[in-house]
Amino acid sequence: MYSLNTPIGNWPRVNKKILPALKHLGIRTISDLLLYFPNRYDDFSNLKKINEVELGETVTVSGKIEKVKVLRTARQRMFLTEVVISDETGKIRAVWFNQPYLARNLKTGDLINLSGKVSRGPSGICLQNPAHEKITNYKLQTTNYSIHTGGLIAVYPETRGITSRWLRFLIKNAIGFRNSLADSLPIEIRKKYNLPEIRQAVFSIHFPKKLSESETARRRFDFEEMLVWQLHALKEKLALKHNKSSVVKLDLELLKKFVASLPFKLTDAQRRSIWEIVNDLSKPNPMNRLLEGDVGSGKTVVAGAAVLLTVKSGYRAAFMAPTEILACQHFETLQKVLKPFGIKIGLITGSQKKHSSDTQLIIGTHALIQKSVKFENLGLVVVDEQHRFGVSQRATLQNQEARIKNLLPHFLSMSATPIPRTLALTIYGDLDLSVLDELPKNRREILTKIVEPGKRQETYNFIREEVKRGRQVFVICPRIEVSLEPLAESPKTNQRKLLLWEVKAVKEEYEKLSEKIFPDFKVAMLHGKMKPRDKKEVMEKFRQNETSILVSTSVIEVGVDVPNATIMMIEGAERFGLAQLHQFRGRVGRGQEQSFCFLFSTEDGMITRRLRAVVESRNGFELAEKDLEIRGAGEIFGVKQWGESRVVNIAVTNPKLVREVRFEALEIIRKDPMLKNNPFLLQKIKNLEKIAHLE
Repeated sequence: MYSLNTPIGNWPRVNKKILPALKHLGIRTISDLLLYFPNRYDDFSNLKKINEVELGETVTVSGKIEKVKVLRTARQRMFLTEVVISDETGKIRAVWFNQPYLARNLKTGDLINLSGKVSRGPSGICLQNPAHEKITNYKLQTTNYSIHTGGLIAVYPETRGITSRWLRFLIKNAIGFRNSLADSLPIEIRKKYNLPEIRQAVFSIHFPKKLSESETARRRFDFEEMLVWQLHALKEKLALKHNKSSVVKLDLELLKKFVASLPFKLTDAQRRSIWEIVNDLSKPNPMNRLLEGDVGSGKTVVAGAAVLLTVKSGYRAAFMAPTEILACQHFETLQKVLKPFGIKIGLITGSQKKHSSDTQLIIGTHALIQKSVKFENLGLVVVDEQHRFGVSQRATLQNQEARIKNLLPHFLSMSATPIPRTLALTIYGDLDLSVLDELPKNRREILTKIVEPGKRQETYNFIREEVKRGRQVFVICPRIEVSLEPLAESPKTNQRKLLLWEVKAVKEEYEKLSEKIFPDFKVAMLHGKMKPRDKKEVMEKFRQNETSILVSTSVIEVGVDVPNATIMMIEGAERFGLAQLHQFRGRVGRGQEQSFCFLFSTEDGMITRRLRAVVESRNGFELAEKDLEIRGAGEIFGVKQWGESRVVNIAVTNPKLVREVRFEALEIIRKDPMLKNNPFLLQKIKNLEKIAHLE
């Protein structure tokens, strides 16, 4: 017998070969299939007799097939499948390009529905590439029973080998299982906000009779998704309140000495953030804070102040970074700012281990929690660019004594990708927020310019003069647009293929610059396939100005600090997202000299709205707002259909709904903190927590 939990591979008409493609779309069970929603609808509700159709309109017609034939064009050798259908008012042709297999399925005498746009062909008006549906029952001639033609037809996100037509067929056959879906929305909330129950909503979102039905259904699922995220955040906060943490002494004299020892003046935003953090550290409950700041705003120094107070109170600290390059960068920075205070700092990465039993601050990659590193008396965890580091991950860093006492370390997360405040609170509602919204006073504005193909040589000449003056250059290679076929392959396989293409792009750019454009300068290259030791050596030579130009992939996007580098040159700039472009730009402008960022476009006239936004934006927060406006949240935060990007999109497009959900989430937690009376909601939260934390 089949059920909601039946693996999709056991469902009729599902070939084992396409299971990876379905998995790529997140469809593993019948339940996943029913909850895989359309992203738009084709409106084929304009039913007409054949003699009523007009050029340019989208129509649905019904008739009997009178002729079927397959042709091959002489010039392009393209297959044309041609069908003539008739009703009591006349005849019309339908033509499909490169779909010869249709001739095996469509036979003379069959009754058929066709939906599509009326175009003009060599032999008069016709339907080009229309949707088709055989009429095996007279009811199919009405919009109530057809799933491919007539009425509103669902169009789904697709991948190689998976079409919307095939998904509609599968979902139609499985739609009866919707009656077994558990409804996690409490009935009082559904009534209050006029939201349909899940059984009706699932049917309406896949097979709506009217657009308003699908919109109501989508609103219901938006409400549910946002509610789960908000409850998850509130539960995280409650869980932390039930834990204790080490109390770090708020030593104001030590803080003053730290600030005075710095070779630069702190910004007001840095001072404010340090004060917020050290106040949290002095409380007996675990801090859970996100430090959000623009590129170069001084987040590491703020974290250094927190580390200093923690260590001087007798506790240890751990500092995690997403890459080895960034971990080494933090190691060097914190060694400098904490040196006057005698703090012993260690480093642990995939290729390096520099620590001893008396190390007070350990900096490293995820090797910190993936390997058997013992943390005695851990008081603070700082994590860069990873906000889903949860209670379970902290627990892995605790020693046995701390677990017995139920002591959790304080947690500080840092992000160099500015997110508008309201969105940050929506996505990371379990975290308190500190914002560094100003740059150090001595920073000069980075001059950003779009370079079209005709201006390349002029820009190369400018770069040459800068290098002659002793300055250095970053060159970022474009993302090569490549189809990773088949898309159904595992993410790891696709990542390997993409990495190979990135390496190819770096090598080609390196050869061009070192042999043709700048043969008289020392040029080096950096990419993800290199061994960690080789990467470090390349970066160290660049840092020491032994090489003038570094050609790289986006591996240098975050954390690389070379004050003498004054030029960021980005090839194929239109292929990168705004947040990435801003991160790249932030790698220069760290010294006293004027710095420049050149956005190289591949074609004349490719000065897009996005590239103009980079030129016009003075900081990351301003650019983040424009990015949301231009592309939408889903593009910025990911492409998952069901998950964080959906939540962000909801927050952007429907702030009223966010307020309603926030109110209901607070009420639910107030009345039922453990969600004992809402078991279906609790299960959804548990499912979310599996993917929301650090993997």
